[in-house]
Amino acid sequence: MKVITLHHPHSMNQHDFPELSLALGFFDGVHRGHQTVIQTAKSYAREHGLKTGVMTFDPHPSVVLSTKKKEVDYLTSIERKLELFAEQDVDYAFVVRFTSSFASLEPQQFADQYLIALNAAHVTAGFDYTYGKFGRGTMETLPFHSRNKFTWTAVGEIKDEEEKISSTRIRRILKEGNVEEANRLLGYHYQLEGLVVHGDKRGRKIGFPTANIQINHELLVPSTGVYAVRLFVHDRWIEGVCNIGYKPTFNSPDHKVLTVETHLFNFNENIYGEKIKAEWHVRIRSEKKFNGIEELVGQIERDKAAAIDYFKQLDT
Repeated sequence: MKVITLHHPHSMNQHDFPELSLALGFFDGVHRGHQTVIQTAKSYAREHGLKTGVMTFDPHPSVVLSTKKKEVDYLTSIERKLELFAEQDVDYAFVVRFTSSFASLEPQQFADQYLIALNAAHVTAGFDYTYGKFGRGTMETLPFHSRNKFTWTAVGEIKDEEEKISSTRIRRILKEGNVEEANRLLGYHYQLEGLVVHGDKRGRKIGFPTANIQINHELLVPSTGVYAVRLFVHDRWIEGVCNIGYKPTFNSPDHKVLTVETHLFNFNENIYGEKIKAEWHVRIRSEKKFNGIEELVGQIERDKAAAIDYFKQLDT
């Protein structure tokens, strides 16, 4: 997959690319609904001898367009999003830097400069996709703005249990801690990227050494609680149990520093400073305060057993 980053105004033209079947969207999470849009574009490409392209934007438009300081809890970093595009067997991935000048483009200018100029022969997007200044361009206006240079497909609403599959819905579910349902809507296990940093070493002292993970601050961390997870470190996946929370057994109620600590099974390598991926499988329980170290250790042993049992069942 070839990745092209576009800064407005760009200098690309039709001669730089083969004819493309181009999927449009922000695609945060690249969930099952997004995958349907991309695979629809890919099917058209296959039937008409085109290459498949995907166009996404960075950062989220709301970051640029909001009058207040806006932070977005992303489901995927741009790097992870590109990995997921590659898994969808995309030929070209366009990453458009979403800036104020880009946002000011009229719908026709967007179609001219970012669809026609990039040699799009066919454009696919969700039925509610908008483009151009103030989102005035819609899938209903796209035929007019195409100048008869490309055809189009609007993909209808993709539902699961009578509700639209959307990034907003998945964010809400993750904030509730229901990673199993989020994974079902995503079509894969939710992942976060982070860096292993030094913690207070308390886990080691009670017999459960943990990797303290500093998560990319732009990414959405699931609700507090204990989870069965896998970490990708030293080129392999390691199973473990992870606590997300504020460690109420040791800290006062007003302690506001969230920690993500993972105890890895059958693993004793030094991984401080390593970049890792964390994959979330199932929530075991909510976070709670214990009446001392002995009670905490007993619960951690039960959590570990529950995670080990989950992964054993997963392998059978």
